[in-house]
Formats: sequence, C-alpha cells, structure tokens
Amino acid sequence: MIKSEDTGYKTVGLEELKQFAQSVFKFMGCSTDDANLASDVLIQADLRGIDSHGVARLSGYLRLWQKGRINAQPNIKIKRQTASTATLDGDAGLGLVVAPRAMDLAIEKAKICGSGWVAVGNSNHFGIAAYHAMKALEFDMIGHALTNASPLVAPTFSKERLLGTNPICYAIPAGKFEPVVIDMATSAAANGKLEIAQRKKTQVPNGWIQMSNGLITNDPDGVKNGGALLPLGGNREGGSHKGYGLAAMVDIFSGVLSGANFGPWVPPFVSFLDVQPNLPGKGLGHFLGAMQVDGFCELSQFKSNMDIWINRFKTAQPIDSSQPVIIPGEPEAECSRARSQNGIPLIESVVQDLKNIAETNRLDHPFT
Repeated sequence: MIKSEDTGYKTVGLEELKQFAQSVFKFMGCSTDDANLASDVLIQADLRGIDSHGVARLSGYLRLWQKGRINAQPNIKIKRQTASTATLDGDAGLGLVVAPRAMDLAIEKAKICGSGWVAVGNSNHFGIAAYHAMKALEFDMIGHALTNASPLVAPTFSKERLLGTNPICYAIPAGKFEPVVIDMATSAAANGKLEIAQRKKTQVPNGWIQMSNGLITNDPDGVKNGGALLPLGGNREGGSHKGYGLAAMVDIFSGVLSGANFGPWVPPFVSFLDVQPNLPGKGLGHFLGAMQVDGFCELSQFKSNMDIWINRFKTAQPIDSSQPVIIPGEPEAECSRARSQNGIPLIESVVQDLKNIAETNRLDHPFT
C-alpha cells in the first residue's frame, strides 16, 4: 500500500518495500538468503533516515549487474588468515552481502581472541557502514566498519578527485541508553546528500564542492560537471587536512591492505563510467572489526559508565533550548522507530525509478 503525503513524499509499507527489493535481487540471480540480506541492508538505511543509501540505490546495483560488474552468486573466499585476522576475496559480489559475511567472521574471531579484524577486497558498494558495525552490538562488542569508494574527493590543495567519501563507523554498546553509533563520511558531505539535493533541485552549502578550477560552488551538480567533493573541514583553514587524513586512512586499510583498488583506481559506482585499465587491485575494499569489551574492562562496568557518559552529554547546556545536545546515532534510532511503525517515505523521483525497474523487468510492485 502506498499513500501520498502533503510533503511531496509517498510512504510505502516496510514489508512491501523489502519484498520488492528482494524480488530485484532475485531477478539479478541472488540466492534467497543473499537477496534477503542485501534487502535488509538497504531497508535499514531507509529506516535510519539515510535515504541516499536505501532502496534509492537499487537501480544503481541493477545497472552494475547488467554491465557485468556485480557477481550475483559470489564464491567468497578467505585468502589469508591468523587467529584474529583475515583477508577475504568477495568475488565481485554485492558489498551488501560480502561485508556482513566479513563482519560475521570478525565477530567469530573476536569471540576467541578478544578482537577480530577482516580486510575485504574484490567487493562492491556495501550500503551504510552502520549496518555492518552494529552487528557487533548483538554480542555486546564494539563494531568497526570502513570502506573506500569511488574517487569524488579532492585532497587538500588539489583539483584532482583521488579519494572516495570513505566512511568510518563505530558502534558502541551502552546500558539503559541506545548504543552510540558514529557513522560519518570523511568528506564534507556524503555523495548521497548531493544526490538528494539534485533530486530536490536545491543548492548545497559552502564548503561541500569545488569546481574543476578549485573554486567553491553551491551547485549540487558541481561534481558531475567535473568538480570534486571536499574533505571534511572544507578548506585548509577549516581543517580539511584532517578530513583528508581520515579518508587516506580508510583507503589504506580498505584498499591497500586488502588487495582491492585504492585512490583514483577505485571503480565508479555509476555504470556509465568504465573501470580503468591496469588496475592495482580488484574491486573496492572494506575493513571490518569487532572487539570484546571485557578484554579491557568488566562489561557491566563499561555499560554503566557509557550510560553516565551519554547522560552527561545529553544534559549539556544547549546554545538554544529548542535544540538539545544529541548523541551520535540518536536521530537515526528515533527515525528507525518512527518509520518501523509508519512506513518508509520516498520522494516521487525514487518512486518512479523503482516503478520503472518493476515494469521494465515485469516484477510485482507496490507503487501505484
């Protein structure tokens, strides 16, 4: 069932949307288990309000599969491992499937060794980093997820696009409060925010994008027109060298360490751009980790102190009483609760895109 809202969005029931996503992945040739897993990753993004990485990405994955860049039935292999570490070859599979499998392995190693670390090469876009890091929370562990991405970000002082938005995520358990989930791009803005601005035809803030000549622009199509996203901080005076450093760390851990591509050689997410020849690695890369809290302190004491930490920050004196201080991950958790009850709001262009997928490939759909 789909209903229109006065806001210009249409709301789709959670289960209906997930079933549709599953049908698309099965159409691509995924097994039932992999289709369910990939759909769950996308739906969790929509539930948490990260709309750019939810079902709006379905057409992108479908086009990559049609171009032969996604293997719908990957044979994921361990290339190298020790008791606490491993490197996986994702066999060009969906990152939505490969990364959760890698995180499961990291958790199993953490159960034995106290921590587990898995580098992944030969993969594809893995959705929201939070999905993978938060898997550790089920076991009262701290989760860690990194991935490199298509080169859209210029290093500080450069006009060239050499790095991805390269997100970092930590998921940290607490006691009576929601876990702390720090999920952030290392660029001034995630590319998904540009995609949303493009769909809404709105300008973007200063410090997000530079044109091909290095000058700042507010045009959300600036990157499409040859410009680049800027590192976190926007410019040198704002600390962009720090965002650049963080993005470099993610790229090295995810790409160089795993045998994946890195820097400007990471394959583009868009299918209309060809992969470069003579690449240094395979696909794109991830780095997943899990740590047992009780390897450092008593779990109960840690959770109690996390509650003290969270409460102190939540009660910090606000600048404006209408906007209290929030904890990383808190808005996403609230959004998830609301959307679980009320359904997923989709903008009209996304609804039309999903409807086109369904009608072109003769799939059942909930879009009217």
